[in-house]
Amino acid sequence: MGNGKKPDGTKPLYHSGSADKGKLLASFVLDLVYPRRCPVCHDIAVPRGRAICRECLDKLVPIHGPRCFKCSKPLSDREAEFCYDCASKKHSYDRGISIFPYGSVLSQSLYQLKYHQRQEYGRFYGRYAAACAGEQIRLWGPEVLIPVPLHPKRMEKRGYNQAEIIAGEIGRILQLPVDTKTVVRRVNTKPQKELNDKERRSNLRSAFAVRQPKLPWKKILIIDDIYTTGSTVDGVSLALKAAGAEQVYFLTIAIGTGFC
Repeated sequence: MGNGKKPDGTKPLYHSGSADKGKLLASFVLDLVYPRRCPVCHDIAVPRGRAICRECLDKLVPIHGPRCFKCSKPLSDREAEFCYDCASKKHSYDRGISIFPYGSVLSQSLYQLKYHQRQEYGRFYGRYAAACAGEQIRLWGPEVLIPVPLHPKRMEKRGYNQAEIIAGEIGRILQLPVDTKTVVRRVNTKPQKELNDKERRSNLRSAFAVRQPKLPWKKILIIDDIYTTGSTVDGVSLALKAAGAEQVYFLTIAIGTGFC
């Protein structure tokens, strides 16, 4: 990966200087009290101290082969440029990339991240995404990362936003700022998984707003955990472009494959 990190996203156990030794000791003590859980099997990661079990790492298979030029969904037809979804509708964002196809392993893992306080999963996926998509992100040249916001009521109930955790790790590794204040979710929409495609678009058409009349950035990267039909990303992108953004991209950890 070229960044001094192991494939599981953890740093190698060698450091120099008292400050690094202090951080290593603090991390060791913290892991004794609150051991990391593997994002695949959800047991304590083996060997201890890893972000993911060595055997479980092989179960996470990133998207490879032909992708949709617009949303990056995997394509079965190598001659096609777009998936069925992107060929049949217009998206407000410019382009996007996802790391994994959405399947049983990812669905359980991201569910635990969102609803069962497994915030360490978000940090792991943020590191994985930075390693897999860092080159593409640099080519796009975003000036800021904006995680998809939660409605205040949902944020109060959950206590954290999984997209912010993912974005925070990506931003830290790629040295890009993360903004969590500019875009707000003004409508507490129904969960997208309960709606069909048409209902999703209606659900999110005016759900997001930008707090300032003119944005200071022209290129923006939206961060979220899952992309299905693109309705959420479209909703955020519409608000950003209405406020002056010229190019809006997205990165998600997982993407559905139903329209490929």
